[in-house]
Amino acid sequence: MSTNERQQLRHYLHHARYEVLPLRGALEQAQDLPEGTTVTVTSSPAKGIEATLDLAARLRGVGMHVVPHLAARLVRDNAHLKELLDRIHGLGFTEVFVIAGDADQPAGGFTDALSLLRGMEEIGARPYRVGITGYPEPHSFIPDRMTIQATDEKARYADYIVSQICYDPNTIASWITAMRERGVRLPVYVGAPGSIDPTKLLRISMKIGLGQSMRFLRKQHGVVGKLLSRYTPETMFEELSPYIVDPEYNIAGWHLFTFNEITRTRQWAVETADRLQEVPA
Repeated sequence: MSTNERQQLRHYLHHARYEVLPLRGALEQAQDLPEGTTVTVTSSPAKGIEATLDLAARLRGVGMHVVPHLAARLVRDNAHLKELLDRIHGLGFTEVFVIAGDADQPAGGFTDALSLLRGMEEIGARPYRVGITGYPEPHSFIPDRMTIQATDEKARYADYIVSQICYDPNTIASWITAMRERGVRLPVYVGAPGSIDPTKLLRISMKIGLGQSMRFLRKQHGVVGKLLSRYTPETMFEELSPYIVDPEYNIAGWHLFTFNEITRTRQWAVETADRLQEVPA
């Protein structure tokens, strides 16, 4: 690995984005992060938008750069969307991350992220920066052609893409290549689990339907659970390093899914960055 690659890797580790869930204890753990760290706060039908914005406001109060998730299927109509965007602006947030959300039934006419992005454009209350999700491998229940089309259409309204969890570096690189060939030039943050308990990570991976990634793990190592017990984002990132330093890929950095193991993930990032600083023998 070249010196430049090591510097890039260290930079991305020190400036990683941390995704957290609006659950008890998240605020206390997040205070272990350096001031100014980008922290994204998820949204779910169970907790609702209020829980997301409440934790987001508290995190901003302790010096974080906060990005609340805005779930389309929890927004009732244009008036509700305008109310939320005004509130987001009033709380001092300059960035949102737009997702479809997991609600079985939409609260109104916004059924997916694209419809919400279009709604934001129509009412003219778009935050300064907007992020969207990208899928390196097929979605668990949406046909691949539809996720490709949706990514291309959503990209017109967004400033960056965060990739969904994928354990195969080659799949991630191929997905970025395909997007660039289609003309989608938005910077990509590579989404990866942080330092997570392997049992939890396996459960989450199965729940969100990472079929192709799980098959990759079996092929490479035979036993999925055994691999996940050794999984670190560093391994994947090292394999992606040739693409990271290639400006054609426009990889912007890490997006670490902490599943609220924030302190542990931060410790991993610091220790990994320190190891990368060491000159190899």
